[in-house]
Amino acid sequence: MRKVIAAINMTLDGFCDHTAIIPDEEIHMHYTELLGKADAILYGRITYQLMEYWQPMVKNPSGEKTMDDFAVAIDKVPKLVFSHSLKNADAKAIGWESARLANRSLEEEVIELRQQSGKAVFVGSRSLIIQLMKLNLIDELQLCVHPVIVGSGLPLFENIKDRTILKLIKTKIFGSGAIILYYEPTKINNP
Repeated sequence: MRKVIAAINMTLDGFCDHTAIIPDEEIHMHYTELLGKADAILYGRITYQLMEYWQPMVKNPSGEKTMDDFAVAIDKVPKLVFSHSLKNADAKAIGWESARLANRSLEEEVIELRQQSGKAVFVGSRSLIIQLMKLNLIDELQLCVHPVIVGSGLPLFENIKDRTILKLIKTKIFGSGAIILYYEPTKINNP
């Protein structure tokens, strides 16, 4: 049975804003290694389109080794894109050959993916993380908290009404001051 792992970058004040953080070589290396442990990564349309930034670096490397290695790693991982605005006829519009549009609900797709054997399924979109937490389908949270305060933006845990107790299973500290907090949901209490 596969694990479903939510892995996301966020600011110290809890917002998901990729433009507010500055990933360095160490963080790129970490995520390159992480992608090697994935059989799939789930994206919403918006995050997927942001991640397409990496696609051109596969054929035209930037010259920065850790960024180029990350681009190759993300290119290889199968991507499942959830979108209400893209239709199957638009599949070519989503870019990567390793990507496909989901044709079932998030819940149905994730339940089927969990039941298969293989490596982990990563969730890389804030909106999907929120939905999967509400469905109790996240096995692990990997929150990379960057030492940046932005004051506003999209909060990671927006609209989650149920109390979720998490168990800290490990941490990883980067030279930049970013820290990854690895959590497992242990108990869910509905008020």
